[in-house]
Amino acid sequence: MAALRYLKPNVSIEPLYNQWYAWTYLIPPQTAPMFVANLHARIMKSFVTAPDLHVAALKNPAMKGGPFINYPASRAREIECLLDKTLTEQAASLRFVEALAELDKLLAAASTGYSLEGLYPRVPEILRGYVELVYDLNHRANARFIEPLLYRSPHYREGSQSMVIRQVHGDDRPYVYSTPRLDTEGAIEGAIHVRRPFRDPAIDQMFAMRVTPGSPGSVAEALGIAPRDADRFAALFADEPPRPPQVAPGTPMAGKRYAGDGVRLRYFGHACVLIESRHVSILTDPVVSYDFATDLPRFTYCDLPDHIDYVLITHGHADHLMLETLLQLRSRVGTIVVPRSGGGFLADPSLKLMLRQIGFGNVTEIADFDAIDIPGGALTGLPFLGEHCDLNLQAKTAHLVQLEGKAMLMAADSNAIEPRLYDHVRAAVGTIDALFLGMESEGAPMSWLYGPLLHTPLSRKMDQSRRFNGSDAARAIDIVRRLAPSHVYVYAMGREPWLGHVMSMGYREDSPQLIESRKLMEHCRAHGITAGMPFVRDELSLAG
Repeated sequence: MAALRYLKPNVSIEPLYNQWYAWTYLIPPQTAPMFVANLHARIMKSFVTAPDLHVAALKNPAMKGGPFINYPASRAREIECLLDKTLTEQAASLRFVEALAELDKLLAAASTGYSLEGLYPRVPEILRGYVELVYDLNHRANARFIEPLLYRSPHYREGSQSMVIRQVHGDDRPYVYSTPRLDTEGAIEGAIHVRRPFRDPAIDQMFAMRVTPGSPGSVAEALGIAPRDADRFAALFADEPPRPPQVAPGTPMAGKRYAGDGVRLRYFGHACVLIESRHVSILTDPVVSYDFATDLPRFTYCDLPDHIDYVLITHGHADHLMLETLLQLRSRVGTIVVPRSGGGFLADPSLKLMLRQIGFGNVTEIADFDAIDIPGGALTGLPFLGEHCDLNLQAKTAHLVQLEGKAMLMAADSNAIEPRLYDHVRAAVGTIDALFLGMESEGAPMSWLYGPLLHTPLSRKMDQSRRFNGSDAARAIDIVRRLAPSHVYVYAMGREPWLGHVMSMGYREDSPQLIESRKLMEHCRAHGITAGMPFVRDELSLAG
């Protein structure tokens, strides 16, 4: 009988779609084609035409998050092959995008206020039966997607999903959103390329071996690991169990679970906070570092409980809903709580449908002021304004965690564009003990993320005015004054070094975002409010 072994704590998985790093909009069948046609294909065509332009651009660190492929010019032929493969294999997706553009023109011409019933026969054939034509109250016509049917249609391309598995030995990973992974003779840059859909239970089988030893051979067979990759796959496992969780002396623990009084909060980086009582564990916006030798100690997968009762997602941006982390935790999570979408409009796909489609069984939606009872408290969705470029997106929420008599508001990237909202919130929910707030006060323009979904591009001036901005100091102070928390923490700033592959912040000490954050903390401390900006690793206890 083969020996049982553990998965090493530095093993990573990169989810891919057509060999591009997968995130929220590359799963839904109505948005994935838009990114293939309007972003991926365009970037590859640009590189094939002028690879030296891309190479020159990326010599400037400020261009890291731009639409430039991070390969030497000598690999232009490989990019051209991937482009040709994409245009061939994704031909139906490209036709879907053309059909959406045709439908958009049809609806623009039809916004007369008269009945839309006569337009259904004119809807492009590949969209027929998948859209409902609707007016808003100002008689502007739009199309609402019937998302559950789209996931059952040929437009959902599960076969385009795959994964890259490798060991991570440091924080320095190349930026992933503008560069595809090149597959040369079955290998992607020295890693193992596994062509399995994200819902495959073999993924759970492999990552469960971080906690419980299992058979690498069984996992290799389940994942279809090719013989050429057998030795490399076997090297992902070890005889030794992962290290025990980091625990402060005297902390009551029951196995890997906190067993003390009150509430313990552990900062794992960015917007990822583990909130625990002796009865329940809650993880917000999971983005977790791998475990390897480093001069910058941090909490990692080793420091999570074997079972996480609730995972809370504030919104679908890739630094808050990270598939790379969620897929690794899937076997350890009880319930995922996501914000409810607006019901089928292009820019606002259902996070619940998406996660269920890729293998998450227990996903619960929450809307503003919906509450879920949990042991010792409740989870409540609160309004989340700002940071979404004025688009009518409903799949976003700030989570109020009430636990053991304490209330913590995980406000993510909320921007107090209407500060009176917080007066009404305070009247509705009462005292808030700890406020966690992102202050990315100078975010990217709208086109950086939503550009591939636009049928009509914005002018540059309009684009620059509609940005992914969180609160600046003045607006954050306004929130604090109205909510009157006793603790304030600036988080979700993308400063941790293990986020470099998904964020291109490049902060300096004089960066406006950090200056604004320090102003908020100075205000809080001057008014007797505990304030901080956790970095890498932090821990806070709230007594009952």
